[in-house]
Amino acid sequence: MGYLCFPKYRLRRIMGWLQIILGGLVIIVSISSLFRFYSAGFFFQNDDMCRQFYGSKVVDEGIDVVSLTSRFEEVLNKMESLQDKLESTVQQMEKNKEEELHKTNISRLEYKKFLEDEVIRPLYDAHIALRQIRLPKIEEIKNGMLKEDPLINNFVVEEIRKYITPKENRVGKINIYGTEKVYNTIGHACVVMKKELEEYMDYDVGSYCKDDWHLGQKLLINGCDPLPRRRCLTRASRLYLRPYPINESLWRMPEGRNVRWSNYQCRNFECLSSKNPRRGYSKCTGCFEMEKEKLKWITNATLPIDFLMKDVLGIKQGEIRIGLDFGVGTGTFAARMREQNVTIVSTALNLGAPFSEMIALRGLIPLYVTLNQRLPFFDNTMDLIHTTGFMDGWIDLMLLDFILFDWDRVLRPGGLLWIDRFFCKRKDLDDYMYMFLQFRYKKHKWAIAPKSTDEVFLSALLEKPPRTL
Repeated sequence: MGYLCFPKYRLRRIMGWLQIILGGLVIIVSISSLFRFYSAGFFFQNDDMCRQFYGSKVVDEGIDVVSLTSRFEEVLNKMESLQDKLESTVQQMEKNKEEELHKTNISRLEYKKFLEDEVIRPLYDAHIALRQIRLPKIEEIKNGMLKEDPLINNFVVEEIRKYITPKENRVGKINIYGTEKVYNTIGHACVVMKKELEEYMDYDVGSYCKDDWHLGQKLLINGCDPLPRRRCLTRASRLYLRPYPINESLWRMPEGRNVRWSNYQCRNFECLSSKNPRRGYSKCTGCFEMEKEKLKWITNATLPIDFLMKDVLGIKQGEIRIGLDFGVGTGTFAARMREQNVTIVSTALNLGAPFSEMIALRGLIPLYVTLNQRLPFFDNTMDLIHTTGFMDGWIDLMLLDFILFDWDRVLRPGGLLWIDRFFCKRKDLDDYMYMFLQFRYKKHKWAIAPKSTDEVFLSALLEKPPRTL
């Protein structure tokens, strides 16, 4: 009997140990499952984890809560504004006596305009805003990561969303840039200036643009650069006359009727004279006076900082063919260089006066760019970069560093950098001298002269050295 009981006792013991082991495995599996749920965001709300756990399909069909809230707030504000406007109009009508209402003759055209401007357009904007709430398409890229088109949910205006949505190549082909889509760009600062950008892009497709070039320039200067393209027709002056022939236009005041004078203090070129204290601009005060402009860079000056053009071109005889004039002006430097068979592109912003139009009407090339923008030239292509009247002691050293490195990028080996009448406080001169000398360019000319008791001028002509790979 004892022998027969021993196997049963041993069997029970083995079964007990198996139960303990299986129970331990169940506990381990349970803990790991709970940890997975926790990581996926079931216990704490985590949109990124949910998106990763469920995949892109649920996100595509769902709604981004943050964007949804933001869009609904904008729509509600529009609807509330519309309601307030309509209620105030009705209250104003109720205050008037019936006799006065009968006397008031509102034409059908005025009534139609009121409905279009105050009722139909706001309702349409609210309708479009509601339709644009859902997320843009999210695509899955390598390693299971999800890629969302940038910035789209930050804007309500339909034209902006259409512009920044990536455009897929037709029939699935790879384009000449080696990409499957084209991404239209706007600067990241556009999100900060959302209200102004949406105003800029609020137009009827195919119709005339608003005369709002100053709004576009404001966006550029504040870093919303480059601006989106627009699908509306630009406005021009009412009567655009034929420009003067090239042999006359360089040194003749252009026809004023060829300029859109809106958003300037002046309404003609005569008003822009340096004698007028209300001309509306402060930089390059004599730039619109041809008699003064004709004297620049060709007549002997009393100051050693004023380099003559013939001396500069003589240093690299026959080698200076193309270049960039970076500053504020009306193209006189480019005009003088054109007489020497040198092509110069002049940067210009319309800072209180029509600088860009003036350059173009003289038969020269205006490049409408800001300090914020990387120069649209390839590496080692420019023979000359000239700067005057724009960058001086106000500029931040870090900003200047980025600008100078970009100039160095586009200037070819052996090309010339002409710093013309840069001025700063005397105590800051060493800092700025270091910025210009850090590239170890060859010095052809270097001159410093006093500007005032505490300011100095600096002019320099420097040559970019060849660099081995």
